[in-house]
Amino acid sequence: MANVLTTGQFTIPLMMRFGYRPAFAGAVEATASMGGQIMPPVMGAAAFIMAETIGVPFSDIAIAAAIPAILYFGSAFWMVHLEAGKNNLVGLPKDQCPSVLGALKESWYLILPLAALVYLLFSGFTPLFAGVIGIALTVALILGTRIVGFIGPTVLRVGFWVVLGLIAAALWRMGLRTEHLAFAIVGLLVLPCLALKGGRETLALLVQSLADGAKNAVGVGVACALVGVLIGILTLTGLASSFASTIMDLSGGNLLIALLLTMLACIVLGTGLPTTANYIITAAIAAPALLQMGVPLIVSHMFVFYFGIMADLTPPVALAALAASSICRAGHMEIGWIATRVAMAGYVVPFMAVYDPALMLQTDDPLAVAYVLFKALISIGLWGAATIGYFWTPMNWAERVFAAAAAFLFVLSLPVTDEAGFVMTAAFLLWQRHRLRRLGRTSAPA
Repeated sequence: MANVLTTGQFTIPLMMRFGYRPAFAGAVEATASMGGQIMPPVMGAAAFIMAETIGVPFSDIAIAAAIPAILYFGSAFWMVHLEAGKNNLVGLPKDQCPSVLGALKESWYLILPLAALVYLLFSGFTPLFAGVIGIALTVALILGTRIVGFIGPTVLRVGFWVVLGLIAAALWRMGLRTEHLAFAIVGLLVLPCLALKGGRETLALLVQSLADGAKNAVGVGVACALVGVLIGILTLTGLASSFASTIMDLSGGNLLIALLLTMLACIVLGTGLPTTANYIITAAIAAPALLQMGVPLIVSHMFVFYFGIMADLTPPVALAALAASSICRAGHMEIGWIATRVAMAGYVVPFMAVYDPALMLQTDDPLAVAYVLFKALISIGLWGAATIGYFWTPMNWAERVFAAAAAFLFVLSLPVTDEAGFVMTAAFLLWQRHRLRRLGRTSAPA
């Protein structure tokens, strides 16, 4: 919700300005904001708790989440593209588009703290250590940038950073611990900022930012503590194991039914809860049911993690959609239903990963990964066409139902369903090409 309310202030009015209807703009923003929690390399706080819960390095969680996250955002991008084609929308003229390379060339150094954070996380350091170092580097970069602003020639500015690096290297060789070294460098930069013009304002802003971060962390800590009590009660009373047994009994040993029941349980349990508390609860009472049915450990926890997150997009509560409605001035439920369709990859990909764990890179066979990724892309492409009602040409309801059926055939990862899905996909493409020619065009619109 915080993501929607922050970035949505810019993105939603921009989308509406270019012709997207308000509800669709709000749904896209809600979908994209939710995706931040599943996108490596950092992901959300619940991903770090997952690593601690199942006893694997965080890097394993990030690697498993990579392809599903790409598919999630790829699905949202595809929906936006088809909506633009359906309504003949165009973006900014090329001469008005901002230059990505220009921005990187001008402010490339701002990515250094993030790069260091990611390096530490994937090098096996604890999230706590990596976070502390990342914060210290960010503070050092901000303070150092303020100081070099008063240094004239470029040579002297470069020399400042070189000297700072040499001081850090000298302190490290003296045996100073890494976290103590980081704080020493920050303290060294604070002193000149106290005397420079604007330095005190920069320090005040940093203190306020650190305080805001601490306040946000308190909410996560309290949620973990309270949910820990709840999990203890569920474990001691046997309710957690009985919940898993109930799902197995109701499913009758059928994996698809068990997955559907687990999905519904995760969405209901996650309604209105913060993601961290949501995952802790669902991992304690829902993931064991999947483990008992032979689903791999990481895949089972990623399954409940995904659907716990999707609860914030799923009506009737859909808190992310509620946040977006305050900006785009569209109906809360209308945004929620559109967001559910735009984010369909978040609902479908976990099922595909259960039936074929190669989608979460739980295999050493690159061909298996390439094949399941290819199927997932086709499925998302077909679902986008069915949702928007447009591919190369506008689609009627019969065509949309046909495309949706072909998309869902790829989920089960059975030879017969894959073959049927490919045949239906080919038929759909041929039909769309035929309609395109009937309309008097020889190529699809851009």
